[in-house]
Amino acid sequence: METETKIKKGTKKRDRRKLTKKEKTIITLSIVIAALLCVTIWIATTNKALGITRVSVGSNQLPSAFDGYKIAHVSDLHNTEIGKGNEGLIEKLRETDPDIIAITGDLIDSNRTNVEVSLAFVAEAVKIAPCYYVPGNHESRVSEYELLRSGLKNLGVTVLENEGTTLYKNDEAISIFGVIDPMFYEKPTYAEEKRVMEELLNTHFRDDGRFTLMLSHRPELFETYSDHPIELVLSGHAHGGQFRLPFIGGLYAPAQGAFPKYDSGIFTENGTTMIVSRGIGNSTFPFRLNNNPELIIVELSASK
Repeated sequence: METETKIKKGTKKRDRRKLTKKEKTIITLSIVIAALLCVTIWIATTNKALGITRVSVGSNQLPSAFDGYKIAHVSDLHNTEIGKGNEGLIEKLRETDPDIIAITGDLIDSNRTNVEVSLAFVAEAVKIAPCYYVPGNHESRVSEYELLRSGLKNLGVTVLENEGTTLYKNDEAISIFGVIDPMFYEKPTYAEEKRVMEELLNTHFRDDGRFTLMLSHRPELFETYSDHPIELVLSGHAHGGQFRLPFIGGLYAPAQGAFPKYDSGIFTENGTTMIVSRGIGNSTFPFRLNNNPELIIVELSASK
């Protein structure tokens, strides 16, 4: 038996119901909220996504015993914790196996100072390698700095406040010098910061003829540093410009303003190399954009 199916001609498709104004508003708000949630999750994730940046610095002033010497550069932690108890940061330090750890200021944050968190991190860091520390501008703002300072010294950290010491390896030596942040002195303007730094270096820095590593929180004073026989400077403070754009770099840094010159990376002038860390934590701005926190590993090379 054959079955014949007839289709009635002229049948119209059912009209779609138009959305009401209220429904359109709800859908629009849902999309906006979902987008904001995605952005928030992305920012929260990348702000804790600590990366390792490896840099090689060669110098014919470096003794051969220090060829391959590794310096872990930690800057601007601002009481941040990467993992519970900063285990994420500590684990990366263990993995890189540095010869020393250089901490270039703002270990604490003046807006939410927690000395215990800072000392807990350092207590684990000193088990990995000798630690050398200079204070930043946030340390200059708080009464707890003396507590932090004494705690660091009790843990065996070398606190460098306008002073230097010697690093030895296989009977050869290099110098390390640390300078205190200018904000410890009369809260200067940028022009006055430069004057204060010039006075500090002229008063306390001595050229001993060795390869010299200097720790200083402020990258914007690079021209002042390069006026002295200093081969390598480690610095921070700029937070990578906080918000970074491709091909442009950071948007703003303290004391440098918009589109800062010394926001991140390697700079060379007059025989001095400066490495600026993007840092690890945040302060006034609670998040970064396109600007993951970083741990820098500097490997020295005895180039001839």
